[in-house]
Formats: sequence, structure tokens, C-alpha cells
Amino acid sequence: MDRPTADLPTLPRLLAAPAPGWVETTDVIVVGSGVAGLTAALHLREAGLHVTVVTKVDMDEGSTRWAQGGIAAVLDPHDTPAAHASDTEVAGVGLCDPAAVRVLVEEGPTRLRELMRIGAEFDRNPDGSLMLTREGGHRADRIVHAGGDATGAEVQRALHAAVRRDPWIRLVEHALVLDLLRAPGDGPDGLGPACGITLHVLGEGSEDGVGAILGRAVVLATGGLGQVFAATTNPAVSTGDGVALALRAGADVTDVEFVQFHPTALIVPEHARVAGTGHAQQPLVSEALRGEGAHLVDGDGKRFMVGQHELAELAPRDVVAKGIHRVLLATGADHVFLDARHLGGDYLARRFPTIVASCLAIGVDPATDLIPVAPAAHYASGGVRTDLRGRTSIPGLYACGEVACTGVHGANRLASNSLLEGLVFSRRIADDIAAGLPEQARPAETGAWVGGAGWVVPAAATPALQRAMTRGAGVLRSAETLAATAVTLGEVGAGRGTPRTADWEATNLVTVASTLVAAASARRETRGCHWREDFPTADERWRGHLVGAIGAGGGLTQEWEGTS
Repeated sequence: MDRPTADLPTLPRLLAAPAPGWVETTDVIVVGSGVAGLTAALHLREAGLHVTVVTKVDMDEGSTRWAQGGIAAVLDPHDTPAAHASDTEVAGVGLCDPAAVRVLVEEGPTRLRELMRIGAEFDRNPDGSLMLTREGGHRADRIVHAGGDATGAEVQRALHAAVRRDPWIRLVEHALVLDLLRAPGDGPDGLGPACGITLHVLGEGSEDGVGAILGRAVVLATGGLGQVFAATTNPAVSTGDGVALALRAGADVTDVEFVQFHPTALIVPEHARVAGTGHAQQPLVSEALRGEGAHLVDGDGKRFMVGQHELAELAPRDVVAKGIHRVLLATGADHVFLDARHLGGDYLARRFPTIVASCLAIGVDPATDLIPVAPAAHYASGGVRTDLRGRTSIPGLYACGEVACTGVHGANRLASNSLLEGLVFSRRIADDIAAGLPEQARPAETGAWVGGAGWVVPAAATPALQRAMTRGAGVLRSAETLAATAVTLGEVGAGRGTPRTADWEATNLVTVASTLVAAASARRETRGCHWREDFPTADERWRGHLVGAIGAGGGLTQEWEGTS
């Protein structure tokens, strides 16, 4: 089934960039330094392979360190993998791949113990046993945490230390991956397996500027795409680089319409955004603050959740997110407010020190000021399509973590399955690579290897893109809002920028946003975290997957695959 959206832009099959000015060679290239990327690197080293890890900023600047939740794994003798699988599939609303879920729940406990063996320390009971807790959607205590709500930071610390100890893991920081290099072959355009990447490294010395790293396999572990929206809990580096690279290279993506939103994230003002990019990371404002009596109000100070649900502000996350978004659409505002002033400054500082500190950092004092909040993109359940070994539709190209769609999450990720997925599938990728790594191939004398054939979108268009995606393709969607978003994306995508970091990122955002809008427009139902106002119920005819790709002429195509 081919369902292009007419107003969406033509997309580049290559980023405008000079030909590589320097070249390195390694066995395996891992792009990304979160839980998935670093775990893959360590397992590849166990197999005796040389690994180069490319990361966009510093090793610790990705999404993993911000994970407040824990890691779900069956460690209680009264729990079972079948029960964990059932909870995962219920959350995924009929779109999980049962085989992928089975891999996750059966191999997860072993992978978690491996993480502990390299130094990760999780919260324990007085008797020394692991403290197991429960989160939304789980029917058993199976979540391990570190430092209460600092699990991601502890996981990143342990992996970082292990990687730093291995001299055969080459780390290239402050590097933006650009395009995939492919060997000659019998595929479309005469291309074959992945054989390297082009990248731009910031800094001084011989690596300054565009270069290439050749490898016998490439692993994408670039994280999410939250920066496609105006409000996101993702860090500024989450601009969909891996999904966009895969699309330009000819790989399939799927389930990109399924993006989780947290209902109340702190709105970071323009002056606090990352200079020159328009990107910002919104801190979460926990529902615990609403649980203690804070109220949601609109710009006129009216409590708008009263009457929408019997629990008002304490309704389920999706209900609250929808309620807020409807106010934003009706008023034209970009945020509503949490009113916690009646709780008192002393109480707020004692009970919610992290939230108070985040507010004060942007000039808001919760004791005297209303707190600006809005729904924020939190996690992408879809991504680059892989099989159970992490292999994409391009030989030699693998993907794991949030950039990938393994089939585990379906239409909605179950809490605390994301870090576990990174652990499990990165090991499977390493095993597959070690079992049959080909000889190094030379890139085809075309495309990114010779430079000059693509284009980029100007970074100045990023804020308009983000606003349009939030209003039309965010929490609530309809044919009308998605069509309006497509028009904006078409206008943004028609601009031409210059080869530089901000414009490369903007082009990645346009590519990912267009793919998401096309899929959301085609899926005429409400399922999981994809909510259509004009099709408000799930429809069994849509029990399946939209597989997206960029065609030879730069247009988006989609094929429908029903589930058996």
C-alpha cells in the first residue's frame, strides 16, 4: 500500500557535504554511546574485534543518563518470563512481535547480571538482595533501580568506566554521523553492504571536518528523535540522526507514528535553548506534584481537567496529555500551568527539590509563580526496522536501542523495557557480527564517498518545524492537523542551507518528521500512543505495520504489512 502525503517535501538521499578529507579503518563502527552502543562495543571487544565508537557530543550526553525509571527483568522466583511478556504485549496493543518479546524477557535477566558484573550497582534491601519495585503496566515487582530515580546515570557510569578501560575501543567524541557508505553490489543504484560512514568531527587537528571511517559492519545506536517536537524530555542531541541516515541509505523504518508523550514537562524558554539550534530538553514535572495537590490551570487560571475525568489532574497520563493539548489548540498557547503555590515554599523545597531547582533555573519560583508545562515527546517506539539479530534491510547495517524497531514495543512501550532492550539486542548484534564478519570492502565511487550530490535544509526553519509537529502531529492528531503539518514540512523542506552541523541536524529532523506524518496520516485509527481524533477507536483492519522508505526520487513510500 503506497500512501504518500502530497504536501510533504522531497527528501535528500544524501546530505550535502565535502568528500571525506581523512579516512580511518576499524573492524566495527558503533554510532552512539548510550546503553545500547556501549554494550555492543564491549561485547564486540569480547569477540576480539577492534571497535570505534562515534558519539555526537561527550560519551555521557545521550538519553541513557536521563532515564529515571529502572530496568525490568524477571528476578523474583515468583515471577515468570511469560508474565513479563504478557504485560509487554498488553502495553503494545496488538503490535508487538511475540518472538522479539520472548527474546527480551528470556534473555533479559542474564544481560542484567552481566551489567552488574561490569560494575553497575543497583538499590538493595537490608539483606543484600536486589530491591524490586513495580511500575505502571507491570503486574509483578520486577524493576531494579539505582539511586532511586538515577538508574540511567548509574548504567552510563558503569559502561563508561568499562569502555575507558579497554584501549582497543577507539572513541571519537563531538562527531556527527552524516551518511552511510556502501560497497558496490547488486542492490538498487548498484549498491551493496554497508562498509563505513562519513562524519563531521568538531575540534582541532587532522580530524577537524568531514572524514570517513571504514568498517566491516556498522551499528546504529543513536537514540531517539524527540527534538522533532517543540517540547521533549530528550536531550538536545536527539535529532533523529540514525533514522534519517538509514532512510537516506535505503533502509526500511516502521512504527514511527508511535511516540510516547509525558503530559507535564517544564517549558524551557527560548533564551535557555542550546545556542544556534533551537533545541532544548524539558525536565519532567512529576505527577507526584499533582498528587500532592498542584492543579492544572489555563492562561485564565481556570482548572480545565475538572469534569473531564473523575480524577481530574490525576487521570491517566494519556488523558491528562489530551486535556492539555486541547487547551493549547483552543487558545493558541504553547503551554498551560501547574499551580502549586498553595503548598508553600518550604514544603515544595523539601518534597520536590529537583523540580524546584529546575524551575528556579529558568526563573520560575513555584512558591510564588505558576509553573509552565506542556506535553513532551518522551520515547519513540518505532524506528529502523530490524530482525531478531539487529540486522536491518541493508546487509552489514545493524541497529539497537531507541533508534531501532525490534518489534518489542508495538504501539506503546511498557515502562522500564527500554534499557533492557538495549542490553539484550546489543548482545545479539555482537554475536551475529562475530559469527560472520566479512572482509573490509571499498566504498562505491559515488554518493558520500565522493561528496557533493545532496542538499540540506536551513537550521533557521527548525523552530517552525517543531511547533508544527507539536500542534499537528503530537498528542492529538487528525486528518486536518496532519495535513496542515505536511504543508509546513513542505515549506521547510523546500529551503536550502549550507553544509554545517545545525543544517545537517535540521535536514535529519525534516526527514524524520515527514516520515512520521506520512505514517500518522495513513493509520486511520487510535492505537497505543497514536491518537486520531477523527478515528477515536482501534480498528482490527489496522493491526499491522506501516513500513516506510525514501524512494529513488526522494519521495516517501509506505507498504502495509498485516500481522498474521
